[in-house]
Formats: sequence, C-alpha cells, structure tokens
Amino acid sequence: MRVLVQRASEASVLINNDELQQIGQGLVVLVGIEGEDGVEDVSWLVSKVCSLRIFGDEEGKMNRSLLDIKGELLIISQFTLHASTKKGNRPSYIQAAKPEVAIPLYEHFISLCEKQFPNRVKTGKFGADMKVSLVNDGPVTIWMDSKNRE
Repeated sequence: MRVLVQRASEASVLINNDELQQIGQGLVVLVGIEGEDGVEDVSWLVSKVCSLRIFGDEEGKMNRSLLDIKGELLIISQFTLHASTKKGNRPSYIQAAKPEVAIPLYEHFISLCEKQFPNRVKTGKFGADMKVSLVNDGPVTIWMDSKNRE
C-alpha cells in the first residue's frame, strides 16, 4: 500500500462534478492499494500518517503532528500510485488491486482515521471522477510504502 501525503492549508475534491468535500489546514492523503495488501498495511500507514511531525511549532520547526494541530484529513483513492513505467510510454496498473480488494481496505483506512479524527475526515469516492484542489503548504509532500517499513 502506498500513500502520498501533502501538507495543505486548504484542499477540496469535487466528485463527479457534483459533490464537494473540503478541509482547512491538514493533510491530503492519496491512497494506492496493491492486490497483496492487507489490514496490517492499512494500520501501519494510518499510524504513520497520523503521527508524522510535519507541521511547524512556535519556532517554525516541523515538530507537530496532525493530532497536535487538530488538523483535518482529505483521503482520496489513487490507483495510479502503482503505475509501472518500465516499458513504453503507457503506464501499466497491473499491481493496483481490483475493486473487490481495494474498496474494503480503502474504507478501513478511512475508518481508522475517523477514529483518531472524529468529524475531521473528508473523502473522495472510490472509482469516481474526482477533481482535487489544494494549496500545498511548504510545499511538503511525502511518499510512503508499507512494503518499505523495515
């Protein structure tokens, strides 16, 4: 499982040109799920995302977590995080999980985040056409893969 985390001063997602979800200060988390991923990958990444000390303290040092600043989360499913570009110019997404595997894990990711951040989690919709907008604060962008946790 891979996540791309972006520190944002504000962010939103327009789902199917209809529904708008938005947050203020917090994190935009793009979530990519592989066929071999499981609940242990979800738990590890949620713990890391929620504990990342990437928000400034009084001295401007990145020393505070999302929990510390009482920030918000915008979580978006993003199968393209598993794109393979080894051959040709058209990415292959063969590593990305099929919906029957990915949807329950994506929903579990959201559920664990909602337990830590009640009423502060917004989401995209799995498989929908989404337009994501954000002001990347810093910019700060961090990529994590649960296969690299050792």
